[in-house]
Amino acid sequence: MLTPDAKRSQLAEEYRLIKRPLLMNVDKKGADIVDNANMIMVTSALPGEGKTFSAINLAMSIAMERDRTVLLVDGDVAKPTAAKRLGIEAELGLTDLLDGSCDSVADVLVHTDVANMRILPAGRRHERATELLASERMSMVMAELSTRYSDRVVIFDSPPLLLASESAVLAEMMGQVIMVVAAEQTGQHAVNEGLARLGEDKIIGLLLNKYRPGLGNRYGSGYRYGYGYGYGQAPTADESAAQPGV
Repeated sequence: MLTPDAKRSQLAEEYRLIKRPLLMNVDKKGADIVDNANMIMVTSALPGEGKTFSAINLAMSIAMERDRTVLLVDGDVAKPTAAKRLGIEAELGLTDLLDGSCDSVADVLVHTDVANMRILPAGRRHERATELLASERMSMVMAELSTRYSDRVVIFDSPPLLLASESAVLAEMMGQVIMVVAAEQTGQHAVNEGLARLGEDKIIGLLLNKYRPGLGNRYGSGYRYGYGYGYGQAPTADESAAQPGV
């Protein structure tokens, strides 16, 4: 995982390239302009493709910006792992905020030792998590999270698209979506079906994870990288560092 005080590395460079188009869209300087561009969901078609790894590193990379704050939301309420991977064992979180167990965002927001990074854990498991995420309360919470600070970027670690209905509900509230695809693992059919569940009213990017170059292609430290975005259509594939899936 990236850390704020880490020395220059290939992983850090990869996420600098990944975050730049996202931040340009947040600032409405990209090729397409959408509402809620500072609300970014990181998801995948199936488990084990690296979405949580990607969400954490993207949030950490954005936190390194001098004029940004970032909030990482553990939105995978059925199988939360993002907060735990960062050593956070908070019991309360998003679901408790939505069902009324907690009164305000401040009750569940976790401060970190990174000055401009906050964490919102998933909270306690709830039988009606999908309905909670689709509620009016959720819309109010999202509005508060995205507008309280003008420099805030909100990163959602979402459930896999093809296994949980919560991901489609979350996607409706996002301006940008990153779909993580595992090289030599994720089938084309799964990618297409996952994209079909996202709709066409947001910016969608594909990030290729776990890529391993062949012997004849060892540029730099052995990474290939490409970036593309589509608006209302299937975008081109991103290629990122080869890392274990989450």
